[in-house]
Amino acid sequence: MFSIGDFAKLGQVSVRMLRHYDAIGLLIPVAVDPASGYRYYQADQLRRLNRVIALKDLGFTLQQVREILDDRVNGDELRGMLRLRRAQLEAQVTADAARLAGVEARLRMIEREGCMKTEDVVVKAVAPIRVAELTGAANYRAEEITPMLQSLYPQLLHRLDAAGIRRTGPTIAYYEPAPGESGESGESGESGEAVMVHAAVTVGADRRPAHDFAVVDLPAVRSAATIIHHGALADVGQSIDVLAQWIEGNGYRMDGYPRHVYLEHHRDDPDKNVTELQVSVVKNTVDVV
Repeated sequence: MFSIGDFAKLGQVSVRMLRHYDAIGLLIPVAVDPASGYRYYQADQLRRLNRVIALKDLGFTLQQVREILDDRVNGDELRGMLRLRRAQLEAQVTADAARLAGVEARLRMIEREGCMKTEDVVVKAVAPIRVAELTGAANYRAEEITPMLQSLYPQLLHRLDAAGIRRTGPTIAYYEPAPGESGESGESGESGEAVMVHAAVTVGADRRPAHDFAVVDLPAVRSAATIIHHGALADVGQSIDVLAQWIEGNGYRMDGYPRHVYLEHHRDDPDKNVTELQVSVVKNTVDVV
């Protein structure tokens, strides 16, 4: 048998916690010295202690933990509960990391305000282009769009290789309103406007229906406000800000979502990335109040 102090060390819990578990009938020592009141535990009681801690971490109250254990949840059932909780925590960590990255990007954008000038914006016509693409739906928020693109591009490149189709130009990401969405700039709520995310690669392939990806022709853009963004896409907000200032200051309005043309992509050193942002624009015909 083990003293309460030694048993606490083995179970990586406090003596105070073990006394509390004893008081509520959750983990009762196998013996108590009648003279000293010292509590003693057996090695096989570690199994129950481990289950108590695991179920607590799942969010159950101690009363619920006792009821579960007294009903004799078997090892397979408990492992299933823990796997479910692990998946929930991993998803939460991923989401929190994405939010943190977004906050840091916004901070960098604020700190660098004024570093880029509207003189960096170039207005030009964009020629039609044929692309192979895969598409998914997401809310128009960086924390949803970025993982979507990171998932779609490897699939697309693998399918292009399998089909023997070579890239003939840059990789492009563009967006369209999802079915049922107007694409207007109204109040769309916290979740963001639903869009179709197109992960595309410039190709010269025929538009055959046999492919397990789409081959489409992006139409020409008569007038696009463009700017070259150097660095990680997490910091693209500062270039978007300059574009917005130019569009507003020169009497234009946007006609759709910004298009990202990835001129240079360095997976191991995102600071070397070069991306052209293209926004289709038209002249305002009425004054905006």
